[in-house]
Amino acid sequence: MAERAPTLRIRWLGQVRYRDAHALQHGLFERSADDHLLLLEHPHVYTLGTRADPANVLVDPASVGAELVHADRGGDVTYHGPGQLVGYPVLTVPGTKPGLMPDTVAYVRSVEQLLIDVLADLGLPGAGRLPDYPGVWIDPDSDHPRKIAAIGVRLTRGRSMHGFALNVDPDMAYFGHIVPCGIADKAVTSIAAEGVQVTMAQVVDAVAVRAAALWGRDRPVERADVVWRLDASDLSPFSRGEGPGAPVRAGGASYGEPSLRLRGRLAEAGVADGLDVRERKPEWMRVKLETSPTYYRLKQTMRELSLVTVCEEAGCPNIFDCWNDGTATFMINGERCTRACGFCLVDTRKPLDLDPLEPAHVAEAVARMELSHAVVTAVARDDLPDGGAAAFAATIHAVREARPDCRVEVLIPDCKGDPDALAVINEARPDVLNHNIETVARLQRAVRPSASYARSLAVLARAKGAGLVTKSSIIVGMGETDDEVVATMADLRGVGVDIVTIGQYLRPTGNHLPVARWVEPATFAEWKRVGEEELGIAHVESGPLTRSSYHARQAAEAATPVALGSTRRGH
Repeated sequence: MAERAPTLRIRWLGQVRYRDAHALQHGLFERSADDHLLLLEHPHVYTLGTRADPANVLVDPASVGAELVHADRGGDVTYHGPGQLVGYPVLTVPGTKPGLMPDTVAYVRSVEQLLIDVLADLGLPGAGRLPDYPGVWIDPDSDHPRKIAAIGVRLTRGRSMHGFALNVDPDMAYFGHIVPCGIADKAVTSIAAEGVQVTMAQVVDAVAVRAAALWGRDRPVERADVVWRLDASDLSPFSRGEGPGAPVRAGGASYGEPSLRLRGRLAEAGVADGLDVRERKPEWMRVKLETSPTYYRLKQTMRELSLVTVCEEAGCPNIFDCWNDGTATFMINGERCTRACGFCLVDTRKPLDLDPLEPAHVAEAVARMELSHAVVTAVARDDLPDGGAAAFAATIHAVREARPDCRVEVLIPDCKGDPDALAVINEARPDVLNHNIETVARLQRAVRPSASYARSLAVLARAKGAGLVTKSSIIVGMGETDDEVVATMADLRGVGVDIVTIGQYLRPTGNHLPVARWVEPATFAEWKRVGEEELGIAHVESGPLTRSSYHARQAAEAATPVALGSTRRGH
C-alpha cells in the first residue's frame, strides 16, 4: 500500500440512533488510519457518563419517549435529541507525542474554543467558559450564565472519542427531566432561545469550516453529507407507484416511471434525470445467454428444495456465469422484502411465514452441489423481532453440519441495528460477513430510504469487532461522483472492511431509479487500484458486471487466506 497523508473526513450523517453512532465511533477509533468528525442528530436519548449519578435522571425516560444508555465517556447525565448538533471527533489529538499521555484539559479547551468561534460566526458573540464547569456558556461572567454546549470526551492512546453537543433549537423541555451534567443551579439554553435564527445546515457548515482549520491543517480534508430531509416527518419507504413495472429491455419502450416521491428524493440529492430507458447498453454491459447442463442441474435442485436465489429474484446479470460454475447465492427468510429500495427487483408484497425447513434445505443443496464456498443472503424482515437473525445462524450451523469443509459467507440486512440480533449472527461465526452500503452518503435516502449510511457502517464495525472477515458492496451509475465512491470506500476501510465489490447499476423496471451514467471499465480499474493501493483494502472486486456475491470464493481467498481459517472458533 502506498504511503499517504492521513485525511480529515467530515461527515454529516443526519439522524442516527445513539447505539449506531457509538458502534461506528468504536470502529473508526480502533481501525482507521484517518481522522474523522462525525456530525449528526440523535433521536431523544439520555446518556450517563462513567461518573454519572443515576439520581440525576428525574423521570422514567420511556415515559417521555427517550432512551437511556450508559456511555463510556466522562461526565454525568446529558440529553441528546433532534435540533441539537452532536459532534464526535475521532482523531489523533494534536500535540500528543507517541507514547505520551494526551493532555485532556488542553483538548477539551480546544473543542470549547471551536464552538465559541462557531457561535461568533453565527452571530452569537459573548459565548465563553465558566471556571470549573466544562462546556460552552452564554454570558459566563454574569449572574445568569447559561450552558449552550456540553462536552464529554474520552482519550485513549492519544485518540479521541465522544465530543460535544451544541443546542441549536431542540425541545428544551427534555432538559427538565434531568439534572443536566449534574449541575442543578445553572440554566441551559440554545441558539434559538438566545434569539438567533439559523438552520442546522448553517451550523453544520460553520462547524465543518472551523474543524478543518483546527484539525485539518497541512493535510487533506474531505467532506460528505447525507441529504437533508426537507420534511423531517417523511420517513415513508420508497414507492414505485402502481406495481413494479415491466422489465427494461434494450431498445424497448419506457415502462412506467419512478414515483413522484422517488423523483423528489433524487432531486434533493442533486440528481436531475437519468439516461433514457430505451438507450442501448454499452458493449461491456451486454451479457450473453450461455446455459449448460450444470446451469440446468442447479436450477432443478433449487426447485426441488423450494429454495429461492437472489440470482433470480434480483435479476443478476451474472446468473449464467455463476450457475455454469456451480455456484449460487441462496436467499432465506422467504422471497418478500419489507423494504423497497429504489434499485432492487425483489418482491415487496407482505411477507409470508418463515419456513422452518429452509436452513436444512439450503444445507442439502450445498451438499448436493459439493460447494466449497456457500453464500447465503436474505430479504429484509423488519416484521420479525430479530430481523431474521436466528434464521441466518440456523442456516450457518446447518450448512456446516452437512458439509463441514464448506466456507459460509452471509450477506445480511441491518436488522435495524439491534445489537442483540446482530450478535446472534456474529456468534455463529460466518467465514465472511457481508453487509452492503449500496451507495454513497448523498444518495442514501433516494436509493434506500429505510436504511442508514451510519447504521450500515455500524453493522460492519460490530462484525469486525467480533473478529469476522467483513465485506461490503457499492452500486455505481445512480448519480454519484467518482470522488464520492472513493470517500465511501474510505469509510468502509475506516471500520475495517476487508473486501469491497463495485458494480454498475442496471435498471430492472421503468419504475425504478434511472441509470445516471454508464461507468467505463477503466474507471472500475482505477477504483480497484485506489482501494487496494492507497486505502489499504485487502481486496476490491471492481467491474461493470460485478455484484456483491460475484467471485465470492475467489475474493475471500484473495483478501484473507489466513483470516478465513482463524475466524471459525470451535471449528
